[in-house]
Amino acid sequence: MRVFKFGGASVKDAEGVKNVAHVLKEMGHENTVVVISAMGKTTNAMEEVVANYFDDTKSHLSTLKEIEDFHLTITSALFEGSQPPVVKQVKTLIAECNTFLTNNRSPHPAFVYDQVVSFGELLSTSIVCAYLNHVGIAAEWIDARSCVKTDSFYRSAHLDWDRTQKAIHEQVKGPVLKISQGFIGSDDNNFTTTLGREGSDYSAAIFAYCLGATDVTIWKDVPGVLNADPRVFDKTQLLHHISYQEAIELAFYGASVIHPKTLQPLQRKEIPLFVKSFLHPKEAGTQVGKGVRMRPEVPCYIVKKELSLLRLSTRDFSFVMEDNISEIFKLLHDHKMSVDLIQNSAISFSVCVKDKYHNMDAMLHTLRARFDVEHTPEVYLYTIRHFEENSADALLKSHELVLEQRSETTLQLVMK
Repeated sequence: MRVFKFGGASVKDAEGVKNVAHVLKEMGHENTVVVISAMGKTTNAMEEVVANYFDDTKSHLSTLKEIEDFHLTITSALFEGSQPPVVKQVKTLIAECNTFLTNNRSPHPAFVYDQVVSFGELLSTSIVCAYLNHVGIAAEWIDARSCVKTDSFYRSAHLDWDRTQKAIHEQVKGPVLKISQGFIGSDDNNFTTTLGREGSDYSAAIFAYCLGATDVTIWKDVPGVLNADPRVFDKTQLLHHISYQEAIELAFYGASVIHPKTLQPLQRKEIPLFVKSFLHPKEAGTQVGKGVRMRPEVPCYIVKKELSLLRLSTRDFSFVMEDNISEIFKLLHDHKMSVDLIQNSAISFSVCVKDKYHNMDAMLHTLRARFDVEHTPEVYLYTIRHFEENSADALLKSHELVLEQRSETTLQLVMK
């Protein structure tokens, strides 16, 4: 069994869906599970639906209609003017989403987010599966919510591996191509949960681990894992081979090609991961595996945006010791802050965080009762793996350095 994952960019329009069929014909499709993300920017549009819904306006209805029209335009181009059953499926899914919002009584944004945003993956996989069968590639649609079982930590659910493995073994059988959704699962009450943004890679790894897959391929609009994001940095280089450990390091620091949770289950079973271009499927791309050195050995650049830097110091100039640090980390945990960098001295503590749940004001209010706090919003965190002496020269010329931290192999720069 193999696992393929196609992201939103690969199915952003009708031509993209046709190309997925081309890749499957080129690479073979029996004994294969294909995990697919929402089409194009659909997840962003679904997030807008949720935001408008909580703003207590009716504008979410027009956004839902735009999402429906977007998907129906794709189906029209794929099926050349005919009215296949998937057209009714698209309309039904949009209606189900609207019905949920109409009847919902939960005040919790994270719960509502998961129930609504997940429709993006349900729409995309319904369309792709229907098209594959239309062009002669036998495919079976699998609901990931019945396979991927989690707790109820909405927006970042934690996997129940035992229940998930049992469910996948029960439902994913036979050589016929299986089409399923990335990013989504369900809890004990069968409410939809999500695995975090960009969680479709993780979904592919979950299926691979539970099925004992021979390999996983993530199909991207880039030739493989690059040493930097080509949308941000010039003159990027393809990494032909990297180890699980190096890939985990890159993912931890925020490399966008591979989701941070993806690699651990693959490493446990030593399942090779390939990152390849869906435009050039026969090219080798990048292989991630056990005990291979990074080739070529070049500096790798990663950037995280829209972070906040907090500098805390004690008011009586006493040392920042274990009790202070423990209290700070408890507050970070309670306010669901994602921590990207920490640095401390005798009387100060600095931390760079992502305020995913918009709890910064509440946390600052609590922190300022105990500490002097300097808050610098909207900072960038640049991480350079395997840095050389001149690796940061261009960044230092174009940005203001706020904080620097380095180890033997990694340089991190907080910049404005």
